[in-house]
Amino acid sequence: MTRTFTMDAPAEECVLDKAGDRLTGAPLDRPDGPLKVSGRATYAHEWQMPNKAFGVLVRATISKGAVKSLNEDEVKALPDVLGVYADERFLRNPAQGMANEAPVQNAQEIAYFGQPIALVVAESFEAARHAAQSLVVEYSIDDDGVFDPEGVNAPHEEPDGQQFHQGDLERAMKNAAFTVDSVYRTPGHNSAAMEPHCSIASWDGDKLTLRGSYQMLKFNRNELADALGVGAENVRILSPFIGGGFGSKLGIAPEAVAAAIAAKDLERPVSVTMTRQQVFDMVMRRSESRQRVRLAADSEGKLIGLGHEALVSNLPDEAFLEPVLQATHFVYGGENRSLGLKAARVNRTCAGSVRAPGEAIGMQALENAMDELAHTAGIDPVELRLRNIPERDPEKDRPFSSRRFAEALQEGAKRFGWEKRNPTPRAMRDGEWMIGMGMAGAARVNMLMESKARVILNADATAVIETDMTDIGTGTYAILTQIAADMLGLAPEKIECRLGDTDFPPASGSGGSFGASSAGSSVYVACQELREKLAQLINCDASELKLEKGNATGGGKTQNLRDILSDETLSALGHIKPGETSDDVRQATYGAYFAEVAVSAVTGETRVRRMLGAFGAGRILNEKTATSQCYGGMIWGIGMALTEELVFDLRDGRIVNRDLAEYHLPVNLDVPQIDVMLLPEKDQWASPIHSKGIGELGLCGAAAAVTNAIYNASGVRVRDYPATLDKVLAEL
Repeated sequence: MTRTFTMDAPAEECVLDKAGDRLTGAPLDRPDGPLKVSGRATYAHEWQMPNKAFGVLVRATISKGAVKSLNEDEVKALPDVLGVYADERFLRNPAQGMANEAPVQNAQEIAYFGQPIALVVAESFEAARHAAQSLVVEYSIDDDGVFDPEGVNAPHEEPDGQQFHQGDLERAMKNAAFTVDSVYRTPGHNSAAMEPHCSIASWDGDKLTLRGSYQMLKFNRNELADALGVGAENVRILSPFIGGGFGSKLGIAPEAVAAAIAAKDLERPVSVTMTRQQVFDMVMRRSESRQRVRLAADSEGKLIGLGHEALVSNLPDEAFLEPVLQATHFVYGGENRSLGLKAARVNRTCAGSVRAPGEAIGMQALENAMDELAHTAGIDPVELRLRNIPERDPEKDRPFSSRRFAEALQEGAKRFGWEKRNPTPRAMRDGEWMIGMGMAGAARVNMLMESKARVILNADATAVIETDMTDIGTGTYAILTQIAADMLGLAPEKIECRLGDTDFPPASGSGGSFGASSAGSSVYVACQELREKLAQLINCDASELKLEKGNATGGGKTQNLRDILSDETLSALGHIKPGETSDDVRQATYGAYFAEVAVSAVTGETRVRRMLGAFGAGRILNEKTATSQCYGGMIWGIGMALTEELVFDLRDGRIVNRDLAEYHLPVNLDVPQIDVMLLPEKDQWASPIHSKGIGELGLCGAAAAVTNAIYNASGVRVRDYPATLDKVLAEL
């Protein structure tokens, strides 16, 4: 039986609050952890299949044009080569998240350097790689490529629905006691997931099974089916374990379609794994940005005007644009507002969602500007933000749902020791090192997505969860197990969680920080139905039923679940749907970051000495995994502040630093002691389990806390990210 719950009104009561053991929220170890550390968790590349062939993708070495010819016959004649494929169905671009249809195909038309154009398949990976390197491509070259988003030949668009104007910002800027008008630049970023893309395709007649590494299977199946021209019912995707995604695996990517086409032709399984360099070239990048932020404040530091204009880029035929202004619309007040997003159409690798799309870089610039305003006005940066938290949504005049922004600022400051900060730049010194403290606010929109899960209660009082939900390292196996354990009164070890299979009910997928709340709510709803069935079996009202330690109490007596079930298996399908609460209130998660840095007066080098984040994200479903998510976000923020940037050759648009040797992620020595505070919160408007997303919140503005601390330490205001030592040293 299907039980559907639509969020049309706040969910005032939650059964989880009445659970006996209260496992939900506890720092439960991941049930998949032992499998991963022992090497028994099977990732996409590790599936062992008889008669498997190996494919290697070939990339374009021009930036714009078309493939004229390939020396296919010569390559096919090489030892162990099985085929050379350049099918018109090949993907030119990866699919955007939730596209639900094929992305741009016909890879013979070239739009960017490094684009996939062909696949070579052989008996071994080594033979396939050699053959791919031997493929000679003749091109017709177009000389009108656009490679610089800010170049004179770059076409700029102002998309409908991306411009917002309220009041008179220009007048506010003229009449303000204090103003800021600054331009910030952020570079492109790569998701750099630990596991590169891999797909293994195998056919059984007209039935395709793809073992891959993907985040949103119900969409990925439709995207793959549409690209191949087959029915979605004939496609099965298996992704039980995913070695990180961060947005790069939201949509189907070139290797999946190529593997499926070759496997069909060869009538044997074909595995295609991207190299790290290919991932950088062929999979989503975060767009670079140019952001102008204008702030107008009265004599008390209260905002009377706010302007935020951003330029981002993407390929000419891509609808996705980095939603830079997403949080600016609501996080601070100011009655006079002007927000606008422009798009530059360039011949660069496709831009798409990278962890916390929008807020990751939008809050970065906004929080830098707020720090500049605080310094100009002589107001403590924490106090300035507290004064500018709006009572209602400043643009749509609707209430906020639960919001712990003020508490994050205040409690975070207290725990960090913010009162010890000297507000005067360059006032604190430790030998050659200048010491400073900085902070920034955090905000991320909250979303609930349609999701389904089946929960089966077996006669032996064990349970099984089935959903095509994925675990990209975020703890889905643990969280869904905890919810079911509390709802059914079972120990976690009595529950088996089965994920990552499109034969299971379609879930929200992992992305946008909505996965745990959405998939978790579907499990919760399914368990509600099971509780009602159990209540009927023991003749009591479901509201009176108490399930604990494998026993059910109701109707004045306690019985063992095994006795109640009496060889019967119960099953329920939970279906959660977003509803009117998505529009009735402004839903978001909030936080605050605090950082202490040391800047060398000799070299300009910056070292982060300690960092704290305080976050409010609704009910925390697992304290350990939530804390880990915040650790990861803040570490990424350190990278964005100091080291990470995609470097493009402006002559042809190619990515110069396509590996982890030259794309500089933070390593152990770059990361200090990090402290995370998870503030108690329940949001009845967000989901029936009162939770909100946290996976991306820890990144939204984190970089700004570091660069604001650099200013406090050295007096150097870096507005062109990352804050590398040469930029700092030049201003010392």
